[in-house]
Amino acid sequence: MTHVEVLKSLPGALRVRLQTRSDAAGLWHLASHLVAIAVTGTWIAQGWVLWPVVMVLHGVLVVFLFTLQHECTHDTPFATPRLNRIVGHAVGVVIFQPFQWFRLFHMAHHRHTHDPDHDPELTEGTKPESWAAWVWHVSGVPVWVASLSLIVRNATRPTPAPYLPASALPRLRKEARGMLAVYALAALSFSWTDALLWLWLVPMAMGQPFLRLYLLAEHGRCPHVADMLENTRTTFTTRAVRWLAWNMPYHIEHHAAPNVPFHNLPELHRHMAPHLKSTSPSYAAFTRDYVSDFT
Repeated sequence: MTHVEVLKSLPGALRVRLQTRSDAAGLWHLASHLVAIAVTGTWIAQGWVLWPVVMVLHGVLVVFLFTLQHECTHDTPFATPRLNRIVGHAVGVVIFQPFQWFRLFHMAHHRHTHDPDHDPELTEGTKPESWAAWVWHVSGVPVWVASLSLIVRNATRPTPAPYLPASALPRLRKEARGMLAVYALAALSFSWTDALLWLWLVPMAMGQPFLRLYLLAEHGRCPHVADMLENTRTTFTTRAVRWLAWNMPYHIEHHAAPNVPFHNLPELHRHMAPHLKSTSPSYAAFTRDYVSDFT
């Protein structure tokens, strides 16, 4: 069965219920994520025992807000559309990823999932196929360079792309200029405190490799076919990682039914589990398999 056939086999009432969004579910999950960031941030600021180690956890918590922004591009974390936009833009500033640009980029990724000729995740980047390329990819340096270059480029002269209609370019320019203004204000704070360095920038650099490894598992080494059961991977992992990534380890389920909000993906998984074709028992297992043929 293909992903389309699997979804059609589900009762109509179930499909409707699974697509029900909830402000309460989204706000509770967001609150728990922000509380965790506040706890680790306070630990670092107070200089408590092992605070340099806690910086890694803090960075992971911050960079994985990417998965929340990703969900906001689908308008699924919250039932209120405006709330999805506000949160998406706010997270974009924190992680250096323009929300309006990413929304268009990501919608193209869903329309052309793992199509080497049309998926922008593939046409605008490559998956590492050697130890040197893998280390460089996982370091996070390429994504920082690309993100900062994108913001500056969008603020001056947005570059047209197949997934960027001409009508969107003025909005992208305005968005990027707003982000640069926020960063300029943030930079002024360095004249009296280095708090943002140790609570934001350095931890994010430390956490980025974990996000790179996580994202590589979503489609890495999956076949270039149209069936979402094959071109996308669901990775089985701990409850903590599923919480951290807003249930996106259920990635086949998300691609098969992107209108299903994060809090209903576990239930969708239970119905789709017998039909999944590309899976991994853990992120460690995926990584071992991925690098096994490197020279």
